[in-house]
This record gives sequence, structure tokens and C-alpha cells, in this order.
Amino acid sequence: MDFGIVILAIIQGIAEFLPISSSAHLILFRDLFGIGASSVSGDLALAFDIALHFGTLLAICLYFFKDFWNMVVKGFTKGVSDKEGKILWYLVAATIPAAIVGVLFEDKIEELIRTNFILIASALIIMGVLIYLADKYSKSEKTIEDMTLKDAILIGCSQVFALIPGFSRSGTTIAASRCLKLTKEDAAKFSFFLSAPVVAGAVVLSLLKGETIALISANLSVFIVGVLVSFIAGLLCIEFLLKYLRKHDFKLFMIYRILLGVLVILYTVWR
Repeated sequence: MDFGIVILAIIQGIAEFLPISSSAHLILFRDLFGIGASSVSGDLALAFDIALHFGTLLAICLYFFKDFWNMVVKGFTKGVSDKEGKILWYLVAATIPAAIVGVLFEDKIEELIRTNFILIASALIIMGVLIYLADKYSKSEKTIEDMTLKDAILIGCSQVFALIPGFSRSGTTIAASRCLKLTKEDAAKFSFFLSAPVVAGAVVLSLLKGETIALISANLSVFIVGVLVSFIAGLLCIEFLLKYLRKHDFKLFMIYRILLGVLVILYTVWR
């Protein structure tokens, strides 16, 4: 088996939760740098990306199982009158904007942007700076329990930009959360929570496409390895980021995004 498959799965597990854009990394490392390209390309590459996202979805569900369980139970029994219960319905409301735009325009965005490496690199750089500034100049006055429905919807709307590879779903939602005065840890935690319905929806939509099941069946070992490795990497990365943000800001991620963006631009121009 191509070891590049394992590298891509590790990249997904890390980049899904860190504010560095997993979709951009999968595109750049596979389509531009050639890692794993010999094993997954074309329609198989898109299906494999979904499998990797499924692995990180499992990581979220396991790591935050107790939180999700309490949200669901209290959300359906006590509704928005309960601090944990209301988060369930806030997540539903926050998921709607990106879900609508994704269903209507995701294929067109993929077609227009997936091979535009300069645009992806520019998004990495711009969003890296915005995440850092949003964190640096925002106060930490709210926890997840203090959020309002308006906060949740605004954070959900920010996810729409993440459909463009390079912006980063976690990056845009964390930046929006910080602008709304959530603490760094709670901004990251809500971003993790919000990824679950988004990724689950993407996986279901992909499986509804007839060719996806056939591709998985024909390349079962590749998909199993991808899901397992991205799951393990995702678990480790969630733990790392939550601990890291207790004492650090987002400067490191900004620097990394800028360096990667500049490297991609130079590589694309001179290759």
C-alpha cells in the first residue's frame, strides 16, 4: 500500500481540528506535491477525503461523547431552558447556513477552486492573519453556556467561507467565536462540536452518490487505513489543541499558514 495514504490520513487528523484548513492540505499535498496521488486520484480522491473526514468525525464523537449525550438528552427533554440542552439547538441553527450553501454550490466551488493553488495559498495567508488578529484583539468574556442564538447563527454563517479550501472551517468558526468574546478554549470547543453535524452531513451526501459505495468496495483496505489513522490522529490533535490554548495564542498557526502559503505560491509559479 502507498505510504502516502497514511500521510494524508495523518494530515487530515491534524488539520481538521487545528485552524490550518484540512481541505487545503489534502489538495496541496496530494494534487500539488504528489503525496498519495498514485493511489487516490479523481473521483476516488474525493471519496477518500470523505472517508478521512469520517475518521475525524469518530474522533469528535468519542472525545466529546459525554457532552453530546447530555446535549441530546437535555435538548429533547428540557429544550433551550437548560444550559446544555440549548447548545444542541444552537448547533442545529449554526449548521443551517453552511448546509444550504454547501448543497447548492459545493460542486461548483470544487470545480473552480480545487486546482487554483494560488487562490488556496492566498486564503491560507489571509485567514491566518485574520484568526490571529481576531484572537489578539477580542476579550474573553463568554463560555459556551453564555452564548446566544444570535452568536450561534453568526458563527454558523462564518462556516460558509470554509467551503473555499484554505479558509479552514475550524479557523473561521474560532475567529468568529473570538470576535463574539468566547474564550479561546470555548471557541475551539464549540468549533469541534459544530464540525460533527457538518462532517456527518457531508459523509451522508457522499454515500448517497451511487459511485461512492462502489469506490469504497473496490478499495476497502485503503479506506479502512484512512479512517483508522485519521481517527487516531484526530483524537490526539483535539487533546493537544485544548491544552495548547490554555497558555498560548494563535500566532504559531498564523506563521505556519503564511509560510505554507508563500511556499505554495513559489512552487506553483516556478515548477
